[in-house]
Amino acid sequence: MSKNIIVTGGAGYIGSHTVVELVKFGFNPIIIDNFSNSSSSAIENIEKICKKKIDFFDLNCIDKLKMNNSINWKKIDGIIHFAALKSVSESFEKKEKYFTNNIESTKILLNICEVYNIKKFVFSSSCTVYGNPNNLPVTEKTELKKPSSPYGETKKICEEMIKTSQIKNFIILRYFNPIGAHESALIGEHPLNIPNNLVPLICECAIGKREKLTIYGNDYPTRDGTCIRDYIHVCDVAQAHVYAFKKMNTKTTRKIFNIGLSKGISVLELINLFEKNNNIKINYEFGKRREGDIEEIFANCSLAEKELNWSPKKTIQKALIDAWRWEQKKLN
Repeated sequence: MSKNIIVTGGAGYIGSHTVVELVKFGFNPIIIDNFSNSSSSAIENIEKICKKKIDFFDLNCIDKLKMNNSINWKKIDGIIHFAALKSVSESFEKKEKYFTNNIESTKILLNICEVYNIKKFVFSSSCTVYGNPNNLPVTEKTELKKPSSPYGETKKICEEMIKTSQIKNFIILRYFNPIGAHESALIGEHPLNIPNNLVPLICECAIGKREKLTIYGNDYPTRDGTCIRDYIHVCDVAQAHVYAFKKMNTKTTRKIFNIGLSKGISVLELINLFEKNNNIKINYEFGKRREGDIEEIFANCSLAEKELNWSPKKTIQKALIDAWRWEQKKLN
């Protein structure tokens, strides 16, 4: 069984939860992170949850020399690559930075896999590669249109690089919208800059960090005029990576899987669910549409269920309760 797993971006939101799941299932995760959008305190809290020391390296994945020389790659069984710049809106302003960071880091890691014969690679991709799809729900066979943001473009290019690489085993996971936090409230979504994702913004309104939430557009052709997305508990997303490694341990796999709840929920519906489940009111207003936002997307995840034996266990309601508990604990 693969034991030593490098997790790039392992102190970040999805990465930290995945490290916890890997430990739970008997793997030995080793974190690489340069804390550009995360905090070293996340590693301390991972260790509290796991009750063990976690090895980590403070490295930037686009520093080829340090990446090659800092780690004994011969002892590494697999890599999960999370480390990336990930804000859709910011990617329009900093396109060159996004292309350099996201694509170069993947290129360097693929080269490391080939040089050191690391046979297992899991890539953190995104539903943004589908662009604005004609038919819903999207399956892994849905035609990839031009992504609606530079961020999405970088993920699409990285997917192509992986597919044409020499790696024997790879799994690409296309996440939809991870939300929530670990039930311990020790780790959760904690962007260092202004949050770009909906649930952290809702939580900041709930706790009083911001006066009101702006909903970008209420004139979309959806049931209530707001965008529709497929939200999924971050712990379910994290667990999908463990199932990916289990799959690659038993069978040579070069596959792509959607990871979502297979259900579309609008922005307004999500706010209402947050209010109802946490017994708190959110002050919001409607603003103009935001560049890069598509009107509606949600997944068909039956392939992951069939081939990875993975399916989500946690509800949206649980995710929103966990997110609120994390926000409150984070403040103290």
